Amino acid sequence: MLEASDDVIMSELSSHYYRFQNSQDIATLFIALKRLKQIDNIENIFYEGYKKEESVLDGLWNFITVIQELYPRESRGYKFLVGSVPKKVNSAGTYKRYLMFLRWMVRSGEIDLGLWSKIDKKDLLMPLDTHTFKVSQKLGLLKRKTYDMKAVLELTETLKGFDKSDPIKYDFALYRLGQEKIV
Repeated sequence: MLEASDDVIMSELSSHYYRFQNSQDIATLFIALKRLKQIDNIENIFYEGYKKEESVLDGLWNFITVIQELYPRESRGYKFLVGSVPKKVNSAGTYKRYLMFLRWMVRSGEIDLGLWSKIDKKDLLMPLDTHTFKVSQKLGLLKRKTYDMKAVLELTETLKGFDKSDPIKYDFALYRLGQEKIV
């Protein structure tokens, strides 16, 4: 699909939708990814922002900015799908989908692909969902009461106390404890 013309992409995806995204949102994402592929790869786009201060968030903000510039679309569904760069990190959401994607791409193991080599796993941030959030609070790993980027940063920092070279390795265990309602 990423090799097709914009018109073909729009036509082929005209009946596809996903949760909050209509067919135009989906087609726009494919066109943006096609254009991204023509200029660089996703790892390099993330790395361009990351390398300045070894910040995954700077890498993420760079990626979102590039995607929005390659094919801007003003719709609630597309904005929800791609995300936006917050004015302040403290007011940002958790960006769970992106942080999970980074985990899969950077870490290597049984459930992580480890396809990227430019970003250090020590800089990854916890992909925080409601299960992980609640379990982390119950276990005393997270004091923050609000489910936001500040909570992501606090929990990641706590987990660095256990393993500063790979704090995100605890993600799956925390998630499963919450999902299975063990804690």
